[in-house]
This record gives sequence, structure tokens and C-alpha cells, in this order.
Amino acid sequence: MIINKVTLYSHVLDEMRDFYVGELGFELHSLTDDGFAIKVGDSVLEMKSYHLQDKPFYHFAINIPTNLFTSAKKWAKSKVELMKEDGVDEVHFSLSDAHAFYFLDPSGNIVEFISRYAVSPESQSKTFCARESLCISEINLTTDEVGDIGNTLMGLGLPVRKDESINEGGLNFIGQHEEGSFLLLGPRNRRWFFSDRVSESFPLSVVIDDQLTISLDDEGKMKAESGVTGQGGRSLYVRKDLE
Repeated sequence: MIINKVTLYSHVLDEMRDFYVGELGFELHSLTDDGFAIKVGDSVLEMKSYHLQDKPFYHFAINIPTNLFTSAKKWAKSKVELMKEDGVDEVHFSLSDAHAFYFLDPSGNIVEFISRYAVSPESQSKTFCARESLCISEINLTTDEVGDIGNTLMGLGLPVRKDESINEGGLNFIGQHEEGSFLLLGPRNRRWFFSDRVSESFPLSVVIDDQLTISLDDEGKMKAESGVTGQGGRSLYVRKDLE
């Protein structure tokens, strides 16, 4: 599974653009009246303006080269305060053979940079910068309908990591372990790792493998559209709405 594009929402759009483009140095991909997008390696991260009272926040991860984790952490610490869990500011995941660190952006998003040693390539560079990022590695899907949505995703050809069964009360990694990108499907009110924030449902959309678009609304209801664009820009869709 390849995450081509993620669209999130923010109540502080100008600050977010200044942070990601001006401070961190990501390449500006597009700019509109109600949002902007940046290049994250082979992926695109889009931020759109949110006008309701709530302040949306998400968890997403970015894959980085396996030989640049230490450099990336030093780079990040020069720009942001890294988050800690049990007094330390990085973690090794033995199951996925990966190292990661975390920080908050101006919207309160829990941003993770992760090196997956089994699947991510090395870089020719010796030092890290934002343009060394490989792709979007993870994005949360938070909902009260974990079981139904999980079964729908599996029906669309997206398995749980290592062919596990759906855990309705926990966090499910949807995707193939060997490909290193996952949808994080889980319920509301679970604490995010390296954070004191608990998961909430906010609207978002994700484009996968250039043909499947998964969207959640404010209530965590999912819509999935898949199709291949033909001549004249027309698309054929198979749609699954969870009411």
C-alpha cells in the first residue's frame, strides 16, 4: 500500500504553512484560498481550512531514510521540542524494527518521523533535511465503527498487518508490513503514544495506490471510492458508505 495523498484540516492554516514550509523546509506543492499542500517524498500532505468550533488534530508519520535517523533527530531538535514517553524522546519498535521520534505542530498534530530498517532505503546524503523524507507512513482513522470499517477495508484488499484480526478496542495497522505504510484504525478516547492527547474523530481523506480514496467525516463515518481514470477524465467508482 502506498499513501499518495493525505488531506487534513486545520484551524491555524497560516501558522501551519509557515511551520512546514518556512521553518521545516518542506517543498510547497500547491496553494489555494482555503489550503496548501507540501511534498513529503513520494506523498502529498494537504492542509485545508477548518471553520467549525472544534480544533482538529491527527496523528501521522513520515518515513525517513534508515541511515539518517540520528541526523533527523538532531535536525528536529533544532526546530521543535521533541515529545517524551517515560522520560525518553525516541523509541525502538521491535515488531517492525524501526526507530521513531515525535513532536507537535501548530495544529496540535502528533507528528512522527520513523526509520523502518527492513523496508526503507538509505540516502546518499549524510545529513537530513525535510526533502530527504520518503513518504507518508501512517495516518489515523479514528471512529466508533472500528469493526465495520475494518471489515470494509479488508474487503477492499487492505489487510491488517501480519494478517491479524480486527481489534475493535485497540489500534489496528491496516496495510502490508513489507510496504511500510499503514492506516491506523482505532476508536476514540485512546491515548496517543508519546502524548497526553486522546484520539478523536475529525474529517480527513486519504488516497491509496492512486485509485482508492478513503474519507472520514466529523462523526467518523467512512466513504471509500475506488476507480481508474479513463479518457476524458471520467472515473468509475465502487462506493461503500457506512451509515
